[in-house]
Amino acid sequence: MRSFAGPSVAGRRVLITGAARGIGAALARRLAAKGARVALLGIEPELLAEVAAECGDVPWRYCDVADPAQVGRVIPVLIAELGGLDVLVANAGIAKQMAMVGGDASVLEETLAVNVLGVAYAVQAAGPYIAHADGYVLMMSSISSAVQLPLGGAYSASAAAVAALAETLRFELSSTGAKVGVTYFAGIDTDMTVRGFDTAAAHTILGGTSLAGISPIGPAVDAMERAVARRKATVYAPWWVAMARPLRPFAQLVVQRLHGNRVARAVEIARNEDAPFTTDQPARPRRMERQ
Repeated sequence: MRSFAGPSVAGRRVLITGAARGIGAALARRLAAKGARVALLGIEPELLAEVAAECGDVPWRYCDVADPAQVGRVIPVLIAELGGLDVLVANAGIAKQMAMVGGDASVLEETLAVNVLGVAYAVQAAGPYIAHADGYVLMMSSISSAVQLPLGGAYSASAAAVAALAETLRFELSSTGAKVGVTYFAGIDTDMTVRGFDTAAAHTILGGTSLAGISPIGPAVDAMERAVARRKATVYAPWWVAMARPLRPFAQLVVQRLHGNRVARAVEIARNEDAPFTTDQPARPRRMERQ
């Protein structure tokens, strides 16, 4: 009898950054359950160890993706333990509100260090192993690369940069047969989204509806599993994001109409609010400081 089953992730060797919790952890569990061989990176060792155990005692390592020396040292070790690499999921990311005028510019620097440089460092370390006919890199962008919210400039900039890196890498790897995908997600029910919106400034902008637009994590993980199996170029969740991106000017206007009258007050709050990053970060040297 002819089988109509689609491509499978079974047997694929997958390295996931930012795998201690959120989408990274959920994807690791899903892929391991479907027969993939996974390895995990992150900066929360206890949580990573728990996820690794749930995935069948798979290999994991502490690694700050914003530190190129760590990335260059750790990724080849994990790839050796996997016996090669078929998929890199560059998932590690952080967010924190920042007022463009009067806000702390170091928030932008730290966000770019993790969300953009961290992706680039991971790609550079894994690139020699992934550049083959079955290779695939999945990078995490966001609907915020096309439609921006106030106080989200640092995260939106990082999402747009990741999308640009992905398009560039797609061209550069085309001769090897490897493929590159980009996720465009809206608010997904993860620690990152919930913590990012759980500030006085964010509640002010959203007018008490901070979690009303949050989507369940399941469909996003489903979409990522399909992307890994089929090496898809673009991944959307929830479904309406696929329509919102081409309609960017209209979508941006809707956002401004919905929230515009509360922005000034929210920005004022944000300038004085000590909000944390969505994931606590290790101490790092400031890249932008003059020596």
